Amino acid sequence: MDESSENAREIDGSERQVESLFSQDRDSISMTLGEPLLRSSTARISTTSQLAIVGSNICPIESLDYEIIENDLFMQDWRSRRKIEIFQYVILKWALCLLIGLVTGLVGFFNNIAVENIAGRKLLLTNNLMLQEKYYLAFAVYVGSNIVLAFSAAALCAYIAPAAAGSGIPEVKAYLNGIDAYSILAPSTLFVKIFGSIFAVAGGFVVGKEGPMVHTGACIASLLGQGGSRKYRLTWKWLRYFKNDRDRRDLITCGAAAGVAAAFRAPVGGVLFALEEAASWWRSALLWRTFFTTAVVAVVLRGFMEFCRGGQCGLFGEGGLIMFNIHTENSTYGTPDLIAIVLLGVIGGVFGSLYNYLVDKVLRTYSIINERGPGSKVILVVSISLLTTCISFGLPWLSQCLPCPPHLEDECPTVGRSGNYKNFQCPPGQYNDLASLFFNTNDDVIRNLFTSATDKQFQLSSLFIFFTSIYFLGIITYGIAVPSGLFIPVILAGASYGRIVGRLFGSVATLDVSLYALLGAASFLGGTMRMTVSLCVILLELTNNLLMLPLLMLVLLISKSVADIFNKGVYDQIVKMKGLPFMEAHAEPFMRQLVAGGVASGPLITFSGIEKVDNIIHALKMTNHNGFPVIDEPPFSDSSELCGLVLRSHLLVLLKEKKFTKKKTSIRSEILRSFKAYDFAKPGSGKGVKLEDLDINEEEMEMFVDLHPITNTSPYTVVETMSLAKAAILFHALGLRHLLVVPKTPGRPPIAGILTRHDFMPEYILGLYPYLNPH
Repeated sequence: MDESSENAREIDGSERQVESLFSQDRDSISMTLGEPLLRSSTARISTTSQLAIVGSNICPIESLDYEIIENDLFMQDWRSRRKIEIFQYVILKWALCLLIGLVTGLVGFFNNIAVENIAGRKLLLTNNLMLQEKYYLAFAVYVGSNIVLAFSAAALCAYIAPAAAGSGIPEVKAYLNGIDAYSILAPSTLFVKIFGSIFAVAGGFVVGKEGPMVHTGACIASLLGQGGSRKYRLTWKWLRYFKNDRDRRDLITCGAAAGVAAAFRAPVGGVLFALEEAASWWRSALLWRTFFTTAVVAVVLRGFMEFCRGGQCGLFGEGGLIMFNIHTENSTYGTPDLIAIVLLGVIGGVFGSLYNYLVDKVLRTYSIINERGPGSKVILVVSISLLTTCISFGLPWLSQCLPCPPHLEDECPTVGRSGNYKNFQCPPGQYNDLASLFFNTNDDVIRNLFTSATDKQFQLSSLFIFFTSIYFLGIITYGIAVPSGLFIPVILAGASYGRIVGRLFGSVATLDVSLYALLGAASFLGGTMRMTVSLCVILLELTNNLLMLPLLMLVLLISKSVADIFNKGVYDQIVKMKGLPFMEAHAEPFMRQLVAGGVASGPLITFSGIEKVDNIIHALKMTNHNGFPVIDEPPFSDSSELCGLVLRSHLLVLLKEKKFTKKKTSIRSEILRSFKAYDFAKPGSGKGVKLEDLDINEEEMEMFVDLHPITNTSPYTVVETMSLAKAAILFHALGLRHLLVVPKTPGRPPIAGILTRHDFMPEYILGLYPYLNPH
């Protein structure tokens, strides 16, 4: 069940770990380095956690098997495949990419229609009451609508799918690194992610629907790729070829890219996001399929956008999915502009690193509240909703009314829901600039900030108030039990201070304030998320302004460099905070002082090639190990030698079918006739064979089972004297779950230990060797 205990320690030691994890008294707990948001006893100071936080839910985790299991059944299946079956497999891969693109595009379109119409009608009703000077009734309608939407999103998240809370990008990133938890990509998580995101964004929270769309795309890809869900009676047998972690990983990478493409209408940006931020393994074939998937998303969205231009989509109208066209007559820049851009990069780096630091503190606080149960999660969400609503309704009263600028193409004051000139409490012919920022959907606010009509549209004081409010509301909102993305809050805050800098440099600068707003958004994105190439392309596709490419590159590089001085990117920080054992591509420097044999200590739990059923059942009951070395001994071999590695899931399937013998003899050919390779395929969202499903009597316990046909006879091995740093790089590069350590000298047992993801975690190593801790 759990990867971190797979290291094949002694049975008694494994039992103690499990007991200390699940039955430890909460009053005698303390926080360790390896479990930032999980509680553990001090007795386990040298081990990392068997649990992690997924969304707002604590659940067990395990590693994924990206290694090809080359046992007899696999080799028989591979040799017997006809050309038509291989061709069918390739076609199905592309067909699945097509389906992922179609479904993700449809979901992205549905999300935008729902948010624009729900939020639009709420704002329209409130604005009409304000125009009639029914201010108390307008506030009551505004508060009531937001609380109902917030409660709906929180209830879905807290009671149906806690894993759907947050943006989901850290969880998807961890999954693509090889970390699995059932709830990460479950159908219930997909359902709550879609509707919870709609309710949260429409309810006025300072969150975006873009991050959740990445998680949504990954869930769609997982559901399609695993052949549906057995739990919900939605299965497709013709997809059995993809019931393995390698193919599922590729499809989920395509799904994550499709999610970005659907959220931002940025197909190329989606591919680059998957390459730069999400995926841990990449190859050219995956690049083609990812690009194809995002292209399908773009076509689907474009088709529905054209359909909506006729007014068939309600308030969705021609605003469409996020697209901020920035067209200015002058895109040239001089020395003062470059100085301002460097300043923006530095500001973005400082503000971004501070943002990440404060998000860290808030998430730690919220984790204590969330531990108290679903009710506490809902109360927290409603409280934040009430605070956000009061701020967005109350602060515009502090702003003075401004006369409408003459010779405007836009209506002033704006009567509808969108526009730059909201009337709010102002008399006819005047507008409230702060209400124009607070009393709009997030997409419309960004359009207002990116507007280049005039640089006098928003007062400096209003921009400063809006920036401060959005900055801190974004921090306290991320971490509550609703699907929430970081992209939009960061873009809003960055565009605000970018416009402020543009106004301050207005007398000497040649660039329009709308371009400074774009560069400010880029600087803050770079400072928080630490991405460069993908963010640059996404912003270019968003704004349709290729002339800004050099300046966007410059400001992103500066902001990332400055922010890296202080801390890590927000997603990397959250991955560590949630206790997900993320495997970095590089090794820590202190690993060069250790050898593989020094960490992979024994004794091991091993099986013979033909093992007694009772021994296997006992080992499975007493441990949570997912892999067991198989040793052949005379008379089945000349001497004691390593036959390979057998997986727990494969043992359970074999035991359930009861292919036993009374004597210790090989029945390899009979097993090969009785089973097919897909009988041992990894189950999807449905349940696989569990130990409790086995019905073995006492007589069968004394029988023997031949493990040779299901044993991976070519597992990856390293010699015990290899440096731990070199082994870590090999482990990550190959996407392994188990790395066997063999002795260097003859005359010893054929295996010295097993290295798993757990053994490469710095917290675990420094627990074993405290003197290596650089701090």
